[in-house]
Amino acid sequence: MGGGGAQQARRYTRSMTDTAAADPKQAYREAYADWQRHLAGVHDLLLEGKRLPPEQIKGLLNREARAKERYDAARRRLLGIEE
Repeated sequence: MGGGGAQQARRYTRSMTDTAAADPKQAYREAYADWQRHLAGVHDLLLEGKRLPPEQIKGLLNREARAKERYDAARRRLLGIEE
């Protein structure tokens, strides 16, 4: 179990960064889709009664929050109101 996961995460982050620089619309679409995917997991937990161990709940909520932050940043870039 080497650093394969970290390497894959760097590749994913780099590809999102490259996309955002090249096409803000595509970056927005990708960030929105990613956030909706994570939000669906939160809804499964809160609304549908899916059961998870506490450490997985924490991870689920953290991933959704980071995805929402990426979506918000992509939305601001698209609207031209970057911070």
